[in-house]
Amino acid sequence: MKLCSACLLGLKCRYDGNAKPDEKVLKLAKEEVLIPVCPEQLGGLSTPRKPAEQQGEKVVRENGEDVTENFNRGGQQVLEIAKLLNIKTAILKQRSPSCGCGQIYDGTFSRTIIVGDGVTAKLLKENGIEVLSEDDL
Repeated sequence: MKLCSACLLGLKCRYDGNAKPDEKVLKLAKEEVLIPVCPEQLGGLSTPRKPAEQQGEKVVRENGEDVTENFNRGGQQVLEIAKLLNIKTAILKQRSPSCGCGQIYDGTFSRTIIVGDGVTAKLLKENGIEVLSEDDL
């Protein structure tokens, strides 16, 4: 059993109201249990919502609105689910400000990718949970 970004399983929870189904993830879901999670929704953000990117320790929308608290709350909720179900691995959506694993956008809203982890990915790693992206499958 693994946690998985809900958008990768075809659930329409992304900032733009769409899903981002991944064929490798969908194939894996037929072989083992993948628990869908969306940290941004769990943190209280609506779908659709304005895009956000990390800027240092903060997560902000393009208009400057600080949504760090929502991202932190969502990450904590995902961690609680992982602990409750004794989950050791999560497959999270690459480049997301919450789920990005090794790659995130640079905070300038220019679609520039940098090395880094999203809020939830970082929290899970700090708590001993292996985090993979769909690219790692």
